[in-house]
Amino acid sequence: MAILRFPFCKKPARPRDGIADLLQGYSIEVMPRTAAKVEDFRALLPEGTRVYIAHIEGTEIADMVGTAKRLADDGFPVMPHIPARLVADRATLDDWLNRYASEAGVDQALVLAGGSREPAGDFESSMQLLETGLFDKHGMKRLHVAGHPEGNRDIDLDGSTRLVDDAATWKQAFAERTDADMAMVTQFVFEAQPVFDWIARLRAAGVTLPVHVGVAGPAKLQTLLKFAVACGVGPSLSVLQKRAKDVTRLVAPFEPTDVLADLARSRTSDIAGIHVFPLGGIKAAAEYAARVADEASGTTRQPNARP
Repeated sequence: MAILRFPFCKKPARPRDGIADLLQGYSIEVMPRTAAKVEDFRALLPEGTRVYIAHIEGTEIADMVGTAKRLADDGFPVMPHIPARLVADRATLDDWLNRYASEAGVDQALVLAGGSREPAGDFESSMQLLETGLFDKHGMKRLHVAGHPEGNRDIDLDGSTRLVDDAATWKQAFAERTDADMAMVTQFVFEAQPVFDWIARLRAAGVTLPVHVGVAGPAKLQTLLKFAVACGVGPSLSVLQKRAKDVTRLVAPFEPTDVLADLARSRTSDIAGIHVFPLGGIKAAAEYAARVADEASGTTRQPNARP
């Protein structure tokens, strides 16, 4: 039977168009133990997706390098975390970077202090790692560093942003003397205004590094609250707290649509991209991004179809 098409029926507006554009080329992250549960990343992520590999305390470097090699062999740009407070000494850093480059073909890294309160050895900040010169030695062509739109109480114990702002200025200066392309990737946020305010403050201070804004992928509200508190998310945490008081929204999984819509409406060249923290699982995050793209384009994806 033919399907009747009525010319007077308007195609519904797709408010997610801007979000889909913003998510184009998003990056995501995975841990070795969760990567081991993914049968085929090529069936899950768009071709060319940059995949960060989170280095959590207790993870063996062999597992990190093995995960990096697997993803690189599948054609994904791989960006392992290099957390300063987990690196024992210069020789360890040299060995890690050599293994990433020689065994997995890695040429980029996210350099950060790391979540540990106490350093395992000689380093406690990303700046100390970068100053070794080892990233240039091992041909790291792209380096990302952490950004903190809402501050970081592990760094500024008084609740200010003085030290993280000073660090951003230092990172800008380093970017001007390294051959690597540099950018900042932020902690995940739940509202856009703190990001815009922070970027404006950076630019006023002469920090011109591109910014990749972190958002939390779909997850249960309780899961997000737990991670947000543990990771030191600032004032935008109130978005989750308000949602928790609304019983009609308490059961439904949180999706980052609202914050992405606000970022998309006010997007400037200062926002280089979106980084998705898959707190509810990498599959849920990837499916959300694919669904947003489908809704914007008006297409319907077949089950298990590659994004």
